[in-house]
Amino acid sequence: MAQKKESFFWTSYSDLMTSLFFVMLVLFILVIVLLHKRMEATEAQLEEIKKVEESTKDLSRGDYFTYRPEYKKYVLNIQVRYPKGESNLDEIIADDKEVQLENLAKAGKEIQTFLDKHKDYQYVLIIEGQASRDQYALNYELSYQRALALMKFWMEGRGISFGDNCEILISGSGDGRLDTHSMREATEIENQRFLIHILPKNVFETTNENERQDN
Repeated sequence: MAQKKESFFWTSYSDLMTSLFFVMLVLFILVIVLLHKRMEATEAQLEEIKKVEESTKDLSRGDYFTYRPEYKKYVLNIQVRYPKGESNLDEIIADDKEVQLENLAKAGKEIQTFLDKHKDYQYVLIIEGQASRDQYALNYELSYQRALALMKFWMEGRGISFGDNCEILISGSGDGRLDTHSMREATEIENQRFLIHILPKNVFETTNENERQDN
């Protein structure tokens, strides 16, 4: 009788182990399939991000912007000079002021052309003003006012529209007294300028989506 019970136990144990093996095998295959699909989705997303980031290089192929890869920013090639504490574009110091203003208008149209060419993507356009360190106490506020004045010049003065695929932000990074790690030049007068950021929203959306999936 004891021999039959022992035989029955080992048979049942064997069946249980076999069932567990098949359960683990199915789970293993399922995990592999899911990981493969996730990798395919991630590769597709990365490819999309590369395409969007690559598209921003079009702006540097024109005459008015230079891309600085170490800062991931475009520098407006039109160097402006302001009287101390001034943000009005009509007050810039230049022998050829009308030519300077016309070049600023052309730069705005170049951004408009870029955004119109890439309507399939969504962007964040950041217009950043900077100021040189000249003992003026309100250079951070002033740099913002200069960027705002440029935006108004483009949109209100020259009727430039940047389209529905672009969110526009105005910022000012001051004169470097605060350690904000903003882009600065060694020659202070060269910091009276505008910086342009064009950031693809698709990158942010993909990053946020990946974070949600990871959580």
